[in-house]
Amino acid sequence: MDSVPRGLSEAASGLGNMSVALPVLACAMAYAVRRGRRAAALCAGLAMALVPLLVVPLKLWTARPGPLEPWAQGYYPSGHTATAMVAYVGAALLVSRRLLPLAVLLTAVTATGLVLRGFHWPLDVLASVALCLPLLRWPVVAARYRRPPGT
Repeated sequence: MDSVPRGLSEAASGLGNMSVALPVLACAMAYAVRRGRRAAALCAGLAMALVPLLVVPLKLWTARPGPLEPWAQGYYPSGHTATAMVAYVGAALLVSRRLLPLAVLLTAVTATGLVLRGFHWPLDVLASVALCLPLLRWPVVAARYRRPPGT
């Protein structure tokens, strides 16, 4: 028996799917471009493009088994957590810093859902957060130093 309703943990873990997170980032990038913040939008897009280039080789190298599937490999680090973090935090940085708490909450909900569903160990999601923090530095710097006058 699950400690959290299965539908709720599935929905939470699904927030890290590319089909959910990428459209959020794409809309935020379009908004930033429209507001004249092309460099920040480009940096956020590049950060997202680097997620699989960072995560996939580590999954192959570590070949860590999953909590519920010890015969399967490639669970460390969590690609869904990395995708959620870069997409939602990147979108918040592009739209409004006031949205950062919501972006962090969405990332935490995703990570929690992945652990509760048994898709990842807690260390898998924490490693993804640690790996993606440097990627998010680019949109922060671009947002800070490339704002048009009067914004």
